[in-house]
Amino acid sequence: MPDLSEYRRKRHPDRTPEPMPAAGDPPTGADDLFVVQQHHASSLHWDLRLEREGVLVSWAVPKGLPPEPDRSRLAVHTEDHPLEYVSFEGEIPAGEYGAGRMWIWDRGRYETLHWNPHKVEVVLHGERVRGRYVLINQHEPDRPQDWVLRRLDPAEPGWAGLPEFLPPMPARAGPLPEGPGWAYEFRWGGMRAQVRAEGGRPAVRDRAGEEITAWFPELRGLGEQLGSLEALLDGELVAFHEGRPSAAALRRRLAASTSGGQRPGSQARRIPVAYLPFDLLHLDGRSCLELPYTERRRLLTELGLAGPHWRVPEHYTGDGQAVLAASADNGLAGVIAKRTSARYRPGRANRDWIAVDAGSLTGEVVPDA
Repeated sequence: MPDLSEYRRKRHPDRTPEPMPAAGDPPTGADDLFVVQQHHASSLHWDLRLEREGVLVSWAVPKGLPPEPDRSRLAVHTEDHPLEYVSFEGEIPAGEYGAGRMWIWDRGRYETLHWNPHKVEVVLHGERVRGRYVLINQHEPDRPQDWVLRRLDPAEPGWAGLPEFLPPMPARAGPLPEGPGWAYEFRWGGMRAQVRAEGGRPAVRDRAGEEITAWFPELRGLGEQLGSLEALLDGELVAFHEGRPSAAALRRRLAASTSGGQRPGSQARRIPVAYLPFDLLHLDGRSCLELPYTERRRLLTELGLAGPHWRVPEHYTGDGQAVLAASADNGLAGVIAKRTSARYRPGRANRDWIAVDAGSLTGEVVPDA
């Protein structure tokens, strides 16, 4: 039976902008409305709400709705919400239940295929989510609120699954190439790393594919900034000393992480790192490997990634000598010259990426062939 008593018990109407209907029988409807709200509370999650007997039956889904049928997602059954919540967006104040920003990620209508205390099967007709989904009650004695959410239909046409890891594309050492077909990035002297973001959670892997997420808690917010977007980023982890990249500081941070003698949080405060993503390998169901460098860079820039411990570093076209000189002036290792038309070739070095040492500033310059 629908029941809003728990919803009312958890909220103070004079302290939160959330809808607070008067007590009484809930309104009647067609039992066909749904909403998915992205909720930046103490931890990012998505709230799936289905209209049923005048209320919104609700589940909190930590990683969002799965886009493919072979992925299962935890869905935590929460209290019923009033039907007015289907259009709610806003900031729930600090100190209140569910404090944080909430906005509508998708909404529309749904069809009920099956509904009982054990299984809820529906077809969603939204702008972002379309297809057949099932919620299955796990009936766990210690966690009776835990359900599992699965997609039953195939993924949307053209959808490609997010890779766990791709061998990073290496650069070849060589003299500086110049010409209209080249772009230049600074060599930061850091540690090569990929970040895989899914459901607002980042997974960090080193160049060999070993997961090192727990070592870098300061990157947690990068996943939250990406939100529901699925992405695979290639870049560098860099530590700084007196405003400049420091290989020694990074070695100290890595040594402390591998020794297990300090908590990751204390290491992050003592020697923080920054993640500098310079390439985009996969984005929201689409492989970017066959796109030219300039297009991958455009998509990466448009993500707007900027935070206290991550940012997209600049890249430059034209006048490679000036970029190399700036690298030397700032104590950096040099530049990577990248052919603007180049595809990303996992694990394969070729002449499309050239690593140029800052010490070769007055050395040979190779014109574009």
